[in-house]
Amino acid sequence: MALAAPLSILYRGPLSSCNYACPYCPFAKHTESPAQHHHDAQALTRFTGWVAAQTCALSVLFTPWGEALVRPRYQQAISGLSRLAHLQQVAIQTNLSGRLDWLQDADRSKVGLWATFHPGEVSLERFLGRCAELDALGVRYSVGVVGHKSHFAALAELRSALPAQVYLWVNAFKGGAGPGTGQGGSYYTAADLAFLSAIDPLFEVNTRHYPVRGQRCGAGESAISVDGDGTVRRCHFLERPLGNLYSGSLEAMLQPRACTRAHCECHIGYVHLPQLQSAEIYGAGLLARIPEGPQWADPAAYLERARQLMAGPQASAAG
Repeated sequence: MALAAPLSILYRGPLSSCNYACPYCPFAKHTESPAQHHHDAQALTRFTGWVAAQTCALSVLFTPWGEALVRPRYQQAISGLSRLAHLQQVAIQTNLSGRLDWLQDADRSKVGLWATFHPGEVSLERFLGRCAELDALGVRYSVGVVGHKSHFAALAELRSALPAQVYLWVNAFKGGAGPGTGQGGSYYTAADLAFLSAIDPLFEVNTRHYPVRGQRCGAGESAISVDGDGTVRRCHFLERPLGNLYSGSLEAMLQPRACTRAHCECHIGYVHLPQLQSAEIYGAGLLARIPEGPQWADPAAYLERARQLMAGPQASAAG
């Protein structure tokens, strides 16, 4: 396969078990049988084998429907992918509860961890210990927390304890926000928003349901979603398949398209909107949610682009 530009692949296999039980988490929770684990392992092996067989520039983000890094097969998959010459980066969303010594065998310059701290499921001391391990290994990572009001004290303590260079992001709790609302709907007060924006300078961007129908998106062009059987979709939030990774032509599937959703409110979705120019903030750290771009030192332009996107296509065009 020869592509004109690098392609990012968001992979989500059949795995749907987690060792945490966060009440706010939308992910499925169940205990998988040995047969189900075998099925997931087969799907993972097939996917990593496909990636290894390619020659074009690829990046991979694992977005498991549960916690994957407690499973040796995912540790081995990330380590193996990182050593591929054509693989630009490999990242995974994780609660950071699994062992980390396997990273010694990886090309750590290509690995990024999108780590989430869950108060009530793990002590701050234990989580910070895992972050210290990553620092010692030289592994790039970001840390995040769901912005539920019950987490505010833990957020402040976490920000104080983490190294200053580690980005601490906050996922807006949108339980009180309806489509099209602005900063957090009715859930957050003005004081809440000020507190969370002081923790995460980009928090405002995550508080909105962006009107995106009819707007061009890189999903399906420079980024795709792939599930365990190889079904390719534009992103995790659009059900219509483009085809299958293991049959047909991937090149033919990739083309510019307008979004068909009414709204987009998830980071892994809206960062692919050209209007936001998210690469200016995240640079090479886009998949792992690690800001490394030229605008990270002063994200005012990024916040303004998000406001224009919220205002609609006319405002974005005028800007």
